[in-house]
Amino acid sequence: MIRYLAWRLLWMLPLLLGILLLSFLVIQLAPGGPLGLETDFNPKVSPQAIEQLRAQYHLDRPLLEQFWRWLNQVIRLDFGTSLSPDARPVWDKIAAALPLTLWMNIIGLVLVFALAVPLGVVAARYANSWLDHGLMVLVFIGFAIPSFWLGLVLMLWLGVEWGVVPITGYQTIGSEAWPWWQRLLDWAHHLALPLAVGLIGSIAGLSRYMRSSVLDVIAQDYITTARAKGLPETLVFTRHALGNALLPVVTILGLSLPGLIGGSVLIESIFSLPGMGKLFYDAVLMRDYPVIMGILTLGAILTLLGNLLADLGYALIDPRIRVGKQGH
Repeated sequence: MIRYLAWRLLWMLPLLLGILLLSFLVIQLAPGGPLGLETDFNPKVSPQAIEQLRAQYHLDRPLLEQFWRWLNQVIRLDFGTSLSPDARPVWDKIAAALPLTLWMNIIGLVLVFALAVPLGVVAARYANSWLDHGLMVLVFIGFAIPSFWLGLVLMLWLGVEWGVVPITGYQTIGSEAWPWWQRLLDWAHHLALPLAVGLIGSIAGLSRYMRSSVLDVIAQDYITTARAKGLPETLVFTRHALGNALLPVVTILGLSLPGLIGGSVLIESIFSLPGMGKLFYDAVLMRDYPVIMGILTLGAILTLLGNLLADLGYALIDPRIRVGKQGH
C-alpha cells in the first residue's frame, strides 16, 4: 500500500506539470490580453507605454519562457501579483476568498451525502413501488432545474417579495461586533439560500446514482445466497449490500474536491459571495492571468488528490482492492 501511494504521488508531478502547461497555453489563446482593459479604451495610452507595460509584466517574452518564469515562482509558493488595479499578491486574494468557499462546500457535501444516500437506499429498497416512483419524479425535477434559474426565482420570491432571507453577501454589515453565536446565526441566515440552490441538483444526482448502485448490488448472486439462508431483508441490505453499493459513491466523494472551486462559480456570482468562484469569475472578466493560473493550479492539485483519495477509499472499504494494491 505504501509503495502504491508513493508511486501515485510520483506520477502526480508530471501530470500536474502537463495540466498547468496546457492551461497556460489555452489562456493565451483567449481573445484580448491582460492589459486590454487598461489600454484598449484609453486613447491617451501611447504604443510606447503599452510596450513598457508588456515588458514590465514580461508579456513580451515567448510563451514557454513566460511559463517557465511563472513555474519557478510557483515552486517557491509565489503565484505572483494580480494585474488588477489593486495589485495585490495572488496568494493573498486566494487566502481571503478560500475560507468561505471551503466551509460552504464542506457543509454542502455533508448535507448532500446525509440526504442523498438514504434517499437512494430507500428508493432501491422499495423499488418500483409508489414511494420509489414519487422519489424518482422529485429527483428528475431537481436534476433538470438549472441552478442559475432556480437561484434567481428563489431570490425574487424569498428575498425580494417575501423578505425571508438576504439575497446577497454572507453577513450583516456591522456584525463583526456581535457575539460569536449571533454571527453564526447570521451566516446561516445569509447562506441558507445559496446552499439550498447548490444542493438540490447534487442531492438529485447522487440519490439516483445511489439507487442504481444498490439495485446492481442486490442483483448479485451472493445477495441471493444470503436471502436463501433465511437472513432478514434488513440485515441483507445493511451488512451485505450497502457496503458494496457505497464503493462507486466513494469515487464521487473523491472527485468532489475539484468542485470546491468550479462548482462555486455560478452560486457565488449569483449571490455576490466573495469566495473562490467569484474571484475566478472576476479574474476571467478582467483577464487577470496570474489569478486565473493560481486558481487553476489549486484546481489541478485538488483533482489529482481527489483521484488519489477515491482510490484509497476503495482500498479501505474493499479488502480485495487493498490486497491487490499491496502487490504492486
